[in-house]
Amino acid sequence: MHPKKSLGQHFLGCSWVVSTLIKTANVSSKDIVLEIGPGTGILTNELAKCAGHVIAVEKDERLAEALKQQLDRNKTKNIEIIIGDVLSLLKSDFNISKSDFNSYKVVANIPYYLTSRLIRLLLEAKMRPNMIVLTIQKEVAKRLAAKPPHINLLALSVQAFGNPKIIKTVPAGCFYPKPKVDSAIISISDISDEFFQKNNLRPERFFEIARFGFSQKRKKLLSVLGKKFGKQKIAGAFSAANISPDSRPQELSLGQWAEVAQGLRS
Repeated sequence: MHPKKSLGQHFLGCSWVVSTLIKTANVSSKDIVLEIGPGTGILTNELAKCAGHVIAVEKDERLAEALKQQLDRNKTKNIEIIIGDVLSLLKSDFNISKSDFNSYKVVANIPYYLTSRLIRLLLEAKMRPNMIVLTIQKEVAKRLAAKPPHINLLALSVQAFGNPKIIKTVPAGCFYPKPKVDSAIISISDISDEFFQKNNLRPERFFEIARFGFSQKRKKLLSVLGKKFGKQKIAGAFSAANISPDSRPQELSLGQWAEVAQGLRS
């Protein structure tokens, strides 16, 4: 079936990528797995062999119907196909019941354009997955896993909830049509609210401060935050956290960002 450029479709073609995705997520019969953009079903069919239940969300109706027919022929019973936009679905009352399963995981080959918004929605949802394993653009994977002095707002947003790790590079030739750049398999594990609970911070407030701090990332953070929250208060927060007044936002660790946010709360 011909891929739709408007939906950013690049069908997965390498079986080793499928097996690596499943192995990295450690999928078992105790898991319920959400797959975004199943496409031709190369990953879906393998997930069905080891997961307890698979929910596959596909925006392209013709692909969804073809996959349904394929599953009927194979008499596959543990896959539920939902036709729709996963971003809209996650913003709705959509909920995954884990009553019969120990964990909920996300395993998928997603269109590049979905990456940032999808990960943010999954991590900020009331019911978060235990683990997320995706194929995404290689450069974006590097940004997600970045550490100081090269951390960025996307990395901070992900690392506040979990532990991102680049598993393996996936060459462009593993997809049809072939994209212009390589991809990477990335995992986000240990997903929880622990960072916010430990630091007694509200996520909304923490990210408000971080977003403002990164709005002028070439400037000194002390100066940028001082304009919004008051120079004296920011200077006090930096001093208490032993942060250099010359620091840029990308140079602070996640823990230091937490200390700055705590200083602004007092």
